[in-house]
Amino acid sequence: MDLSLQQLTQAISIKKQIAALQQRLSGLFGGTTSGAGRTRGRRRRGGGKRRPMSAATRAKLAAAARARWAKRKGTTAAPAAKAPGRRRKGLTAAGRRKLSESMKARWAARRRAGGGATTTKAPKKKRGLTAAGRRKLSEAMKARWAARRRAAGKK
Repeated sequence: MDLSLQQLTQAISIKKQIAALQQRLSGLFGGTTSGAGRTRGRRRRGGGKRRPMSAATRAKLAAAARARWAKRKGTTAAPAAKAPGRRRKGLTAAGRRKLSESMKARWAARRRAGGGATTTKAPKKKRGLTAAGRRKLSEAMKARWAARRRAAGKK
C-alpha cells in the first residue's frame, strides 16, 4: 500500500479532527466517549472472570450513578422505583397437585401397558475372556517375559 506524502498528511489531519471532536463530545457528557479511554489504568489482576453482581447491588450502583448525573446537571435525582420483593420460585400448591395427578396417571398407564417401573431390566452380561482367549493371552505374556529375561541375561 503506497501512500503519497499528501495522503499521509491528509490522514493525520483527519485523525486530529476526530480527536478534537471526541474531546468536545466528552466535554459535553462529562466523561470519555471512546472505549480505549474508559479502561485506561484499570486492568484487573488475575485475569479471571468477573464475579457476578446481585440485583440489589446493581440497583444501588445505578441509583448512585443517577445521583451523580443529577448532581452534575444541577437537578435533583428522581426517586428510584422501589424494587419488588423477592420473587418466590417454585410451584404453587395447585400446580404441585396438578403435576402429581398427571404423573400418577402416566405411571398407571405405563403399568397397564406392561412396561416401565414394574419390570426390571435383565442384568448386563459381564464381558470376559473365553478359555481359549485366556490361554492365548497367557502364552503371549509368557513368551514376552521369556524374551525379556533373555535380553537381560545378554547385557
